[in-house]
Amino acid sequence: MDPTLKNRVIAALKAEIPTLPRGLRVGAKYVIDHPSDFGLDPIRETARKAGVSPYTLVRLAERLGFEGYDDLRAPFRQALVSAAVVVEKPAWVERLREEGEPGRIQAEAALNEMAIVQRTLEGVKAGQIDRVVSMLIAAPNVYLTAARASYALAYYLHYVGRMALPSLQLIPRHMNSPIDDLDTADVDDVLIAITFTPYSRETIEACRFASRKGMKLVMISDSEIVSPEFAADETLVASMLSTHHFGCYAGAMALIETLIAQLVAQGGEASRLRIASYEKLRRESQAYWAGQKKR
Repeated sequence: MDPTLKNRVIAALKAEIPTLPRGLRVGAKYVIDHPSDFGLDPIRETARKAGVSPYTLVRLAERLGFEGYDDLRAPFRQALVSAAVVVEKPAWVERLREEGEPGRIQAEAALNEMAIVQRTLEGVKAGQIDRVVSMLIAAPNVYLTAARASYALAYYLHYVGRMALPSLQLIPRHMNSPIDDLDTADVDDVLIAITFTPYSRETIEACRFASRKGMKLVMISDSEIVSPEFAADETLVASMLSTHHFGCYAGAMALIETLIAQLVAQGGEASRLRIASYEKLRRESQAYWAGQKKR
């Protein structure tokens, strides 16, 4: 079987998704977001997870030129042979498992976090972080937005990143809507949007608004296809698989740390001087607690 077929199918789905009927669009997004599960699960299980009917998946296969569903799934099954993420299980994880139910839960969470960090960083395309950073440095204004749980990631990226990138602005300001702060932006500016399933309405509206204005858009998300209504210039994809009810943000944080490392490196001497200035200011203003020295 052609080893490039899986990637070509995903590329075709991404190109077709804006024009697909709603049911096929939902099925296509599931395949793009969960290629390993799609290759592994039978059609009824895939339909259940995607929230569509088995017939919809058959129609999707036919839309892409395959004779049937199994022909569409075949390249994804083949890719599973070489796509498995290998995470070494340290001895301390095995010791945790021996400490009863709390230890087992902790061990499973730890293994999951290590796995999704590896999966996320392996998925970043060669040169993509470099392209994103070059785009940010060249922009007169870089806006950063997120909502709810994702806001914590945006706050951290802004707090640290602005030392290397002074044009970085966290929006919304003053409890406004993000689009209020984007109203004066122009085509040379960039919006960074952080959102994960279920996507926040405010963040999606900000992305649509920025796209209509012709701004460049960088997404940090769990899918390359967040909405068929706009297309990001760059999307940094983080795995959000979790052992509990909510998504695990370890992979997303790893992406952000990688982005910050590149920002600082490409910022050069100017970046180093700004960071040194911030540190001096904090020392002088006694921003950090220090215990009294023993006499």
